[in-house]
Amino acid sequence: MDKLGSQLPGLTPARVLLVDLGFLGDAVHLVPALRVLREAYPRAALHAVSTPLGCAVLRLAGGVDRCWEIELHPDRRSVRAQWRLIRDLRAERFDLAFNLSAVDRSILLTRLSGARIRVALLGGRDHFWNRWLIPHWLPRQPEDVPVFQQRLQALKAAGLSAEGSPPRLDPPAAEASWARTHVPSDAIHFSLCASTPLKEWPLEHWVELASSLLGAQPSLRVVVSGSPARREQERVREFLARMDHPRTDRLPTAVSIPQLAAALARCRLHVGPDSGVIHLAAALGVPTVSLFRRRGAPSAWAPSGPTHRTLLAPCDCPEDRRSPCAAAGRARCLEDLRPENVRDAVLGVLAGCRT
Repeated sequence: MDKLGSQLPGLTPARVLLVDLGFLGDAVHLVPALRVLREAYPRAALHAVSTPLGCAVLRLAGGVDRCWEIELHPDRRSVRAQWRLIRDLRAERFDLAFNLSAVDRSILLTRLSGARIRVALLGGRDHFWNRWLIPHWLPRQPEDVPVFQQRLQALKAAGLSAEGSPPRLDPPAAEASWARTHVPSDAIHFSLCASTPLKEWPLEHWVELASSLLGAQPSLRVVVSGSPARREQERVREFLARMDHPRTDRLPTAVSIPQLAAALARCRLHVGPDSGVIHLAAALGVPTVSLFRRRGAPSAWAPSGPTHRTLLAPCDCPEDRRSPCAAAGRARCLEDLRPENVRDAVLGVLAGCRT
């Protein structure tokens, strides 16, 4: 960080903008940094720009005065809406803007916001034009450190008091009341889907796991969910059809993020792949068992602690788009995570939570 770093804590901006175009998991990991900015600039109007999913999480966390939504889905976004957003952001005349993700699109949007002082975290591709867009850069953080901690350490490098704990969220009271009518108290939650089939465990493994757990614990119930996307809903329907068990159920198709949070908060355990729901569950204090491919830096995203267990599948694919698994539409490495091993992990976490 340049000499501005020593000046940031002493600034008294009237308007501060946080730019992050991530989705569910990214936004959950941003919550501790959001709270640091709120404490650093208590008199400022704190705004954020994120995806609709990201804004839902940031509103759930509280502390943001306004969250501006930007649609990134190719079937729903429009150039006109994005330019309208840029026009409205510039009209706010932000004094200070932070970008803690440093992907190309968000860097450009940070520049176009018109904020007088712009600060970003080195983390994406280091283009020669980056310094034309963002004058002040925070040092790149180790990739194997939890993402929320990377954000906090970046703010600490900016001179802010950034000691913080992992993300913590609470469901709103109204949604908690709703969840009591949809989720039994002795349930475990299965998240069957992820952003790509290459992160998903085979459906036949899910069926075998559920059958084994329900047979071992007569009081246990399984609740499954998926996003409104057609592929995910088909996957949920197929799972329930294969199970055909009275102690399996599903959440409604189109639950909001606050409703999903409330439903998760009632569960004894969440089991799922590398997806945003695993981070939401962990932030709610729900024990988790997660299924990850061993590629990149899983420790940056996998929940950690005594109530969380991550099963890693060695992955040899150099990249998703051109891999044999991409052609087949399923990850061979995840197929090697056997249902009996996941069952043992689930029972172990449940037993540890009772002690």
